Amino acid sequence: MTETSGTGSSGPESNGQSGSGQSGSGTGIGPETSPLPLPGEAARAFYLAVLGEGGRLRMAEVGESEQPLVAELLELGLLAAEPADGAYTAVNPRAVGGRLSEELRSAGTRLLVQAQEMPALLEDLSRAYDLTPRKVDRSGEVRHLHDQAEIRRWLDQRFDDAEEEILSAQPGNALPTYILADSARRTRPFLERGGAGRCLFEPAARSDGPTAAYVLESTELGARFRVLGESFKRMTIFDRRTALIPATAQYTSTAIVEDPAVVSFLVGMFERDWSRAEPVPWSTTTPDPAALPVHVQVGRMLSQGLTQRTVATRLGLSERTVAGHISRLRELYDAATLFQLGWLMRAAAGERR
Repeated sequence: MTETSGTGSSGPESNGQSGSGQSGSGTGIGPETSPLPLPGEAARAFYLAVLGEGGRLRMAEVGESEQPLVAELLELGLLAAEPADGAYTAVNPRAVGGRLSEELRSAGTRLLVQAQEMPALLEDLSRAYDLTPRKVDRSGEVRHLHDQAEIRRWLDQRFDDAEEEILSAQPGNALPTYILADSARRTRPFLERGGAGRCLFEPAARSDGPTAAYVLESTELGARFRVLGESFKRMTIFDRRTALIPATAQYTSTAIVEDPAVVSFLVGMFERDWSRAEPVPWSTTTPDPAALPVHVQVGRMLSQGLTQRTVATRLGLSERTVAGHISRLRELYDAATLFQLGWLMRAAAGERR
């Protein structure tokens, strides 16, 4: 499809409409509709002035400023040149309008035909598109790993690929020795090349010698550890893009999450727990007296008559955290006051003995 040219360079434009007309060969209507070939305001006034002179204008009487207007009207067909008489003659606008209307209808018919043919013209490309395999965005999918060897290989690769930060939350008691050994083997190169690591443990893990040794070694390399005496979820997050979480309650399989929204949610959970946790001293020679759940340790100390502040100091927890455990113990023993709670807990301990 081709477009015809507009007016010559001498044709002016006025009032946002093209002062150009179209030759009799066509209107040049293309996929983007061109402005209608109408005269500008100045050309209209000049045409009316010619009519006022009887519809004829001698060529010799055309001034320099009027030449562009004459050229515009000639291009539109509203003036006709008669060189033999040395004059221009006004043309009936109805005849010009009829001719231009026919050209527009012809152009519209051509466009309709081409519109109907277009799907067939692109059919070969459409077939190729349908047969092309799509690259599926799998960021929202969750992969499951069930084999322990496969999980270890995946972790080895993720630690090697990690660039900035690894977040880890490890609830429960101390981790098995072989898991700590694998963690130390993976963590050291990551920290030595400038990576940042943060890890959460429960208070019971402080009484485990291998765990304390792992924490002390990683701390020297820049990792940070905190203890949270509340329930939290197990997870490991790599560069805030990929998360590893348990797929079963028994931790027999794991799930790999890469969906940005889900990973962002898990990061938010970790940051919330991290802000509630406490940095505590770790030692391989003076571990906690017993690897008991923190609420049990709080209860034992309360039954010995220790104050809330003293309990918090001994366990390395904030008073707010200890207060939360005390609140749950009060509900458990149906105690109205701290004194009554200690008395009921001592009585319960005596019955068990």
